[in-house]
Order: sequence, then C-alpha cells, then structure tokens
Amino acid sequence: MDKKVWRASGEYKKGKMKKTFVREMLAAKEAMVRERILSELGSRHRVRRKDIVITEIMEIKPEDAKSLEIRRFLGIESEIG
Repeated sequence: MDKKVWRASGEYKKGKMKKTFVREMLAAKEAMVRERILSELGSRHRVRRKDIVITEIMEIKPEDAKSLEIRRFLGIESEIG
C-alpha cells in the first residue's frame, strides 16, 4: 500500500490550558493518522483521548511538507546543502 503525506491540526486540553498542534506524517489512510495522533499525544503528554480535538486532516503534496524528517525520508531535502 502506498503511503501519503498528511497534515493534521487541532487542540488538546491539559489541565485548564488549551494547546494547539500541527503534525505531519506518512500514512496510507486518514484513519491511521487519527489513531497515531491520539496515541502519540496520549503517550507523550498524558492527555486523554476525549480531551483531544482533531479539527483537520488533509493530504498534502510531498513538496509542501514542512517537516525536515519527512522531507529527508522522501528524498526532497538532502543532508548536505
């Protein structure tokens, strides 16, 4: 299955504060992106799934990715220069 580049944004509540996030990742389907975001935010920031609101998940062109890690993985960005 071919992987696509996705950009997801939203917010989560931690205590009394609301924090926003934007994540880019490689995945085959939108459902995989949603599950991975819920899993990572819960694990790294100890946020419950019910406190995470994903407002937008959209497929983007590989050239539009801002994440250096993804750009290097796809061969768009080189480590030299």
